[in-house]
Amino acid sequence: MQSLNDEREGALWKEGAETTHQESMRADCCDLRRLAMGVRGLQGFVARVCPDACQTVDLREMAEKHRADHPDCPPVIVVDAMSCVRRWYTPESWVCGGQWREYLAILQDFINAFMAAGIKLVFYFDGVVEEKKRDEWIKRRMKNTEEITRLFQFIKTHRKQPGREMFVLPSALPTFTRYALKSLGQKTVCTLQEADFEVAAYGLQHNCIGILGQDSDYLIYNTCPYFSIENLRLDRLVTVMYSREVLCRVLGISLTHLPLFACLLGNDIVPESMLEGFWHKCLTTSPHRNRSYNRRANILLSVANYISKIPCSYSSLKHLEEIIPLGSDKTLLCRGVNSYLLPGQQSPWIPPDVTNCQMLSLQQQSAFCQDKEIFQLAKEQHIQSENFTIFNILSHGTVECSNSLEDDCDTEIPGQALIYRPARQHIYSILLESGKGGTYPLVKEWCVYFGNPLKQPDLIQPVQPSVTGGTPNLKTLWLAKGPDVEKQRYSTFLACFHLQDEMEELQALEAPVAGFCCLLAYLMVQVNSLSLEDLNAFLALILCLKGKSAAQLTGLQLAEVDPRAVHLGAVLIRSLTTLLMANSACGFPFRMDDLMPWAVFDGKLFQEKYQKSHRGCSVEELLEGNESLYTPFQNLKSLICKVCMAKKRTILSRPRGNRFNTGREQRHFNPRFQQPHRSHFVSPYHNQMRGSTQRQLQSQEQQDFETDMWEFIQPSTAISVCLQ
Repeated sequence: MQSLNDEREGALWKEGAETTHQESMRADCCDLRRLAMGVRGLQGFVARVCPDACQTVDLREMAEKHRADHPDCPPVIVVDAMSCVRRWYTPESWVCGGQWREYLAILQDFINAFMAAGIKLVFYFDGVVEEKKRDEWIKRRMKNTEEITRLFQFIKTHRKQPGREMFVLPSALPTFTRYALKSLGQKTVCTLQEADFEVAAYGLQHNCIGILGQDSDYLIYNTCPYFSIENLRLDRLVTVMYSREVLCRVLGISLTHLPLFACLLGNDIVPESMLEGFWHKCLTTSPHRNRSYNRRANILLSVANYISKIPCSYSSLKHLEEIIPLGSDKTLLCRGVNSYLLPGQQSPWIPPDVTNCQMLSLQQQSAFCQDKEIFQLAKEQHIQSENFTIFNILSHGTVECSNSLEDDCDTEIPGQALIYRPARQHIYSILLESGKGGTYPLVKEWCVYFGNPLKQPDLIQPVQPSVTGGTPNLKTLWLAKGPDVEKQRYSTFLACFHLQDEMEELQALEAPVAGFCCLLAYLMVQVNSLSLEDLNAFLALILCLKGKSAAQLTGLQLAEVDPRAVHLGAVLIRSLTTLLMANSACGFPFRMDDLMPWAVFDGKLFQEKYQKSHRGCSVEELLEGNESLYTPFQNLKSLICKVCMAKKRTILSRPRGNRFNTGREQRHFNPRFQQPHRSHFVSPYHNQMRGSTQRQLQSQEQQDFETDMWEFIQPSTAISVCLQ
């Protein structure tokens, strides 16, 4: 049977594996991503050479048949979510930071389509970056940085969002997708190892009707059927099912051969560079070479021909390990084949006494956490998508922070990974018990920021937050109950952002607004280049967003896109993940739902508020003429300004109008961010900005402004005072 989209298959085939690789690179921007993309070229090979393996299927019909055959077992599809997020994010605007309420509605529609057919969905997300994939992770990060640079060059030149060919996922989209699906009542699983293995195992063990994703490794695993997300027609629930049996028939091999076939083509364990000589031998002896196919297709056919002629035995595999130059590790093929064996499965290529190494990583404790109860709870919360990054820290002492839409030519805004590092240091201190002499283990941070070549992780020292009475231990924060403990959780959370003195005022706010103000106060102190206009824009955003539906936000039109607002939007969105981490570490003083982007942010709305604020629009216009928002606006502004003044940070007015950095100036890495954490809170760019002549106010104007600011935050000052 023919695929739903023969034209797309042909394009995939012509462009080959390079196109598929480029697509995955674009989709891979701005958060943890699938690093195992299957066997290079196999998906295109199946579409072109094995069209009968691409079978059009009706998922409703398959669900009905499953119910008839298994009346006590509802039909379930397990979803490889990491290979679907690019397909799910369909809002027209993507560069401004994300249209989160619109995206939430799209996910709800996706779920509803399957629910209407009586199909249950289970969503799997990658929860770790395995060290064997680190080099590939770094390569992709550096590639993403180049793509983001080109993206900002386009925005600065054209003042608009580019076409879909330059599409980059909004920052942290997979992270927030996980929580979005959970908030919509779906079962979401965050893995302890590479997700494709756990997805394939779940599909097999739970008799699922199929796996929905786009990763050719699902053609190799001996598991339930593999459905294409790329070819899914949601309105009809029709897609393509890739048949392993038909693929094997075309290749002249059996299902048992597939794991070895994948290894001999190159995968996550066996590098392609070691296989070139073997491929040449196969090509020269194969009778199946076809001049109308490209080299990769002929390699696939000739390797299949080779292994079809050797006995299925461990001795055959050992012979291959001898003739292929595998370097110092002669067990690569054995480990590679073994990696495709799901729980309970055996292979004639592998001795029966060899344990599947995929299952060995599920340890009960680590050097970073000796308390078994705490470690187990962190692991359970990780798997159930309830906490964020906590298990990664407690199990391996490692944190990753991928690319965001940050303009490396903007010398005034430091990398978001560096902005939030002081807060993360406090979070690490809460999580990791100090050893002898009060020392903590160092945390390895793999963070993308300007000037970091990612040749090795940054080794970060945990720093105790300033908590009255000392930092509570994890058993108190996570397991104890009562109002006193709730107060401890909240105050410890605030201490991560140096806001413990504002606890009473923050607790009086609605939870999403309180969380947003924590971030905003922290940002305004940390980044000295943020101006009064930026503050006004952020506050107008959080207040005006509350009453807007997804449809209203979808209809919002922008005359142009400001690149600095794109940058600030990405910084704000990424800051929410730091909130999630602190909230998880402190025992959840907030509901996680209250810290999600759809509660506090919309990309287009922020662009609108930012541009109006920097053009000098009145507060009345910023608040859309809603008088009821005026007093909350002033109260929040007063709170943020009070925090800043206490930290000796003066917020200056710097209206930018429609001008922005053209990107022509050369940015240099600022080593100040690598200095040890200071006990007092000083903006990293404070001194640099003080010395700037480009936007420095005249001294008398600054004195007048600081006098006005001080009067503004005095308790006796009328709340109607407004600084423009």
